[in-house]
Amino acid sequence: MAHYRHRKFNTRETYPEQNLDNDLAQAVVAQKGTTIFLRGQCPQNLDTARNIDSHDPTEQTHLVMQNIKTLVEECGGKMEHVTKLVVYLTDIRHREAVYRTMGSYIKNVHPVCTGLTVVALARPEWLVEIDATAVIPD
Repeated sequence: MAHYRHRKFNTRETYPEQNLDNDLAQAVVAQKGTTIFLRGQCPQNLDTARNIDSHDPTEQTHLVMQNIKTLVEECGGKMEHVTKLVVYLTDIRHREAVYRTMGSYIKNVHPVCTGLTVVALARPEWLVEIDATAVIPD
């Protein structure tokens, strides 16, 4: 691992009533390195800014996480360098689908994560937005 992940856990134990399997941590310690602060990523193409043609939370989350992965890699990092995620949902009923999908991108990474339900995002068709921070070690 690139950073020290303090008190690792999996959401299948924390939220047994939900069908989740996300590797997270209570804290991430990055001692040295280059920090990448990503803008909140939405379900739109990075190059064209076109929205995904889907109102499915799983499909939207795949595009959001692919955007995060692309941006981290373009900045010289890897997904294992992701230290924090903030998930914004417009409907709490999409939580399981979004977190299951997100979990496939952060398996064995254990970032810290905060989830919020908001009234709306910048565009009404967006169901999810995810903000990420990564630290590339020296």
